[in-house]
Amino acid sequence: MTPSETTAAPLTLDEEGLEHLEQRLQNSSLDLDPNDPEKGLAKLVLTVLELLRELLERQAIRRMDGGSLSDDEVERLGEAFFRLQQKLDELKEFFELSDEELNIDLGPLGKLL
Repeated sequence: MTPSETTAAPLTLDEEGLEHLEQRLQNSSLDLDPNDPEKGLAKLVLTVLELLRELLERQAIRRMDGGSLSDDEVERLGEAFFRLQQKLDELKEFFELSDEELNIDLGPLGKLL
């Protein structure tokens, strides 16, 4: 099996799904505090990073299940995701953010976390 055969199809949403997602994002709030803008920015950045981590992890699992990764590659990916999660946890703790604060509603795709 080639790597292109195990690559997931791009995520697509129909018009209704896109409108629903847009409404959800418009109704969500960053809760920016004028006295602490760093926390609002950290919340946004960490949410995006968590979304990317989740997508990359799912792709790695699909490739692993498809047999396109060697044992060494699986080990390296596992270690990389573990270290990434540790760093994200450190940043959440530093900015006093909980997982729930980063758990945005992606509409038809469900909750992020």
